[in-house]
Amino acid sequence: MLNSQTKPPNKFIPWLDVVAITAWGILMLKYWLTGKLYLLIHPDFFWLVILAGIALLIIGFSKGLQLLKHRRRPEIPNASHMSLFPPGWGSFLLLTTAILGLMITPRVFASEKALERGITELTGTSRAQPQAFRATMRPEERSLVDWVRTLNVYPEPDAYTGQKVKVQGFVIHPPNVGEEYILLARFVLSCCAADAYPVGLPVQIPESRQQYPQDTWLEIEGQMTTQTVAEKRQLTIKANTLKKIPQPQNPYSY
Repeated sequence: MLNSQTKPPNKFIPWLDVVAITAWGILMLKYWLTGKLYLLIHPDFFWLVILAGIALLIIGFSKGLQLLKHRRRPEIPNASHMSLFPPGWGSFLLLTTAILGLMITPRVFASEKALERGITELTGTSRAQPQAFRATMRPEERSLVDWVRTLNVYPEPDAYTGQKVKVQGFVIHPPNVGEEYILLARFVLSCCAADAYPVGLPVQIPESRQQYPQDTWLEIEGQMTTQTVAEKRQLTIKANTLKKIPQPQNPYSY
């Protein structure tokens, strides 16, 4: 026999939906306004995040006003339906992740992630796209990623020996090279942080690499040489000056 009494709906659940939707809108716009969005996605997709954040805020505020307007009206039980979670749990999980996002700053990929994804990607077999190569660019104007893309087009290191270089990147200490070498690297972003991959070049420095801890950002000026690093003949930067710089607001290349 069916129960003649209907369980009254939980009035807190609709407000939980409103708060969760609004929190996600705030999170998206906060990442954009504080520049943290650079750590997560390619700038070409910023407009999608901005529009989504604004849309979520509009939906959240509209739903909140609707609940306030109808709070004194009699409640009509919702039709029963199948749900993976009990009522309100989906919104609770969304709200929890939004709060964590507001509290926790995204971390920039650095040496640990680069080493984890493979040193070989840093020294000549990277996925940087050759079509970005610009032959008319002066050597000293090339970024670190430009140099790797140039090598992808024409990989003979002797062709660049003696050319001036001025690049920026973070320091990696590969385990298979001597103390007089570091790797200067950057991550390249195609779409989002999930597909980021490292590229870089070996650098010969005048002192021990212990003077430059891993993940330190450097601006290096010098000239290109051909050297054998990790038992491989490679284009190598011979550093004349090394200057520590702060991590850029946008640490990734594209």
